[in-house]
Amino acid sequence: MSSSNQMAMDGTTTTTATTNNHTEDFAVGCLLSIKTTLGDEFEAQVITFDRHSNILVLQEGSKPGPRRNIRLLKANYVKEFSFLGQSEDPLDNKKCFLDLNSLQAREESAIRQAEAEAERRGVGVTSEAQNIFDALSKTLPVRWDKTVIVVMNEVRVSSPYLPESVSGGTPAANDRVKKVVGHYRDSHI
Repeated sequence: MSSSNQMAMDGTTTTTATTNNHTEDFAVGCLLSIKTTLGDEFEAQVITFDRHSNILVLQEGSKPGPRRNIRLLKANYVKEFSFLGQSEDPLDNKKCFLDLNSLQAREESAIRQAEAEAERRGVGVTSEAQNIFDALSKTLPVRWDKTVIVVMNEVRVSSPYLPESVSGGTPAANDRVKKVVGHYRDSHI
């Protein structure tokens, strides 16, 4: 990363970062005001810079506290940065705190969400079958039983996923599913 210094109106020095064949190290503990090529502007402290991957690990905000927002940013996306000062090592063991219960709860929540999303994806089905499943799921409880869509635990929609492929359930439930499948096919074919 090459850089050029510019004097800002308030007298501070702004460094404009541009990508080339080499990179400069960002010193641990530096407080920076950063503008990205994506238009984000924020203040952060450098936790570390990995030269090999060209990734900055930043702690957002100028004041470290018990809750920290950590951002990983490819240095290529840094458009401009201003040096605001130097702070203590952000990884000082005496000041670092990990709320393991909170982290474990976030992990469990993410796993549950990923499992729920995986259950909503049919395996070995066409994109049209998945789209019909998604259309049915907007108003009805649905799940996959291999390649068969099961609606309200009673109505089954089999390949080729036509209204005529709907079976089971009460007549009212069966008719409702046929109507949704027919409507989807009429509007998308």
